[in-house]
Amino acid sequence: MEMKGKAALVTGGGNGIGRALCLALAQKGVRVTVLDYSESSGNLVGILEEEHAKLYKEFKRPTAIFVKCDVTNRGDLASAFSKHLEAFGRLDICINSAGVANTIPFFKDKSTDGSGQWRRVIDINLTALIDCTRLAIQIMEAGGHKGTILNIGSASGLYPAYNMSTYAASKGGVVMFTRSLGNFKRKGIRVNVLCPEFVETDIGRSAPSKIIEMSGGYLPMDMVIKGAFELIEDETKAGQCLWITKRRGMEYWPTAEEKKKYLVSSQAKNNISNKTQMNFKVVPTITDNFEKVVVFKLDHNFRQATKIERVHLKLPVKPGHVLVKNIYAGVNASDVNYSSGRYFGNEKEAGSRLPFDAGFESVGIIAAISDSVQNLYIGAPVAAMSYGAYAEFSEIPAKHVIPVPRPDPEVVAMLTSGLTASIGLEQAGKMGSGQTVLVTAAAGGTGQFAVQLAKIAGNKVVATCGGEEKEKLLKDFGVDRVIDYRKEDIKLVLKKEFPKGVDLVYESVGGEMFNTCLNALAIHGHLVVIGMISQYQGQRGWQPSNYTGLCEKLLAKSQSVAGFFLMHYSHLWRTHLERLYNLYSDRKLKVALDPKLFLGVKSIADAVEYLHSGQSIGKVVVCIDPSFSQVIARL
Repeated sequence: MEMKGKAALVTGGGNGIGRALCLALAQKGVRVTVLDYSESSGNLVGILEEEHAKLYKEFKRPTAIFVKCDVTNRGDLASAFSKHLEAFGRLDICINSAGVANTIPFFKDKSTDGSGQWRRVIDINLTALIDCTRLAIQIMEAGGHKGTILNIGSASGLYPAYNMSTYAASKGGVVMFTRSLGNFKRKGIRVNVLCPEFVETDIGRSAPSKIIEMSGGYLPMDMVIKGAFELIEDETKAGQCLWITKRRGMEYWPTAEEKKKYLVSSQAKNNISNKTQMNFKVVPTITDNFEKVVVFKLDHNFRQATKIERVHLKLPVKPGHVLVKNIYAGVNASDVNYSSGRYFGNEKEAGSRLPFDAGFESVGIIAAISDSVQNLYIGAPVAAMSYGAYAEFSEIPAKHVIPVPRPDPEVVAMLTSGLTASIGLEQAGKMGSGQTVLVTAAAGGTGQFAVQLAKIAGNKVVATCGGEEKEKLLKDFGVDRVIDYRKEDIKLVLKKEFPKGVDLVYESVGGEMFNTCLNALAIHGHLVVIGMISQYQGQRGWQPSNYTGLCEKLLAKSQSVAGFFLMHYSHLWRTHLERLYNLYSDRKLKVALDPKLFLGVKSIADAVEYLHSGQSIGKVVVCIDPSFSQVIARL
């Protein structure tokens, strides 16, 4: 999110975290309305305007206004938002920072008229915050532009605060209220919550000194501001809770492991998108025999390493398994690494597994199911990422299949290729917003997802490719700078146009391209290695390269190089696949399939060789059963 010129409203903006955020916003060129109950906070306006004067030689006043407001008074609150609109004409950022703590334990409150201190804590910290969020959403929706709302919670809303139970209750409500608003992202409105531990403010100083000592002391305010701006600026963050402690730094809560404990495991939840789920009436016929591709000897030449076998189909299905009629299978560069045994340890261990089934990913229809399997049914469209996808039928553990709306080739593309981009950029690349991101082999199966996800996150994207058709595809995806290595020298372009370097590299080529990308990396930059396709084939297969001076280069610029292997992140597959499919359904993400047709199991070796020829554009897919795919074709 570009901050300069935006307009923000901050409740509780006269003191503590609210005041610090008002100053930080002004320093980024944001016009600010300061809401506070204390009239003395009005002196902040002059300071904010001075910050604007540092950025602009000429600027139109006002760039900051103060509104005295009791956030528990609905009339005051509505008037304050109106004054903000009168002054600035729009609301881009709303920060709900107003908050108080109770000094009297709730059980000692003897008031009978509803004026108890604990009630005021709830009214200010939770009720008023909900009201502010409501008004902000209404204004943002009416304005028809993107907006972001940041609610200031507390670490006390994540775990018990025995000495501040009412305060903890109010902040716990803020956390759950905010996390429940993640779906507003579809309307262009992002609501997030920041939960710092102890900060040296009036509220923070009211906590027992022993507890503050045990937690490692007060958090520096600049750490709180950094977390706040991560949630404000990163357009991928919606319904997120960022927890900040001095002990552990910044981390999102709850973790993926925690989410597993409360997410409902039902048919509706397991579907990628229940709004598009279809009930297929076509049930596949089970044959006595079927064909599959088998690796019978270890070789980086996929054709020489494999053969097609016709095998008997064994029924009934094993307990806990389903039988899937495969319709489409995805082709991957790493098929040749698999056929050479590189994913099974040393050559001796790989050899002991021979023969083994080939193929990583497929979509199809459930043809049979064991009695012990729940929440799946015959005829259900599913995706699977398991060895043996290059086959007409696959018997797969039920826990490894993912229900999908349709068994379409676009879904295949979202599996290994899409998930590698989505999870790799997030987990290994730590991708944020406002960065410069370089993607190599960008018109390929995974590159196409990487460039689009980087753009969706609000980044400037640079992409490499070879050929006019690939260049055109990438420009259609919105890539800011496409470098066609057949027409331009990648090194020269990066050196001339990006002299300070790029912040993040998504690299899949290897060899000399890796060196080029490393040299183009900015200070604090991240380089994510998801493969090295240029080294996979050749007379001797995949041979490791020497990168002289790698450690020295990384040290000199505080850079990092991270490897990413999708199999290590299986716990994130469903979440990210759902995200990809929803982006695709909402037409925010395009899926490019290579137009060359590969039909039937017999065409798989041709498809693998075609992928490695460098001619492919988008995802290469094999239609395992052309006759069946025609039955379920989209109208």
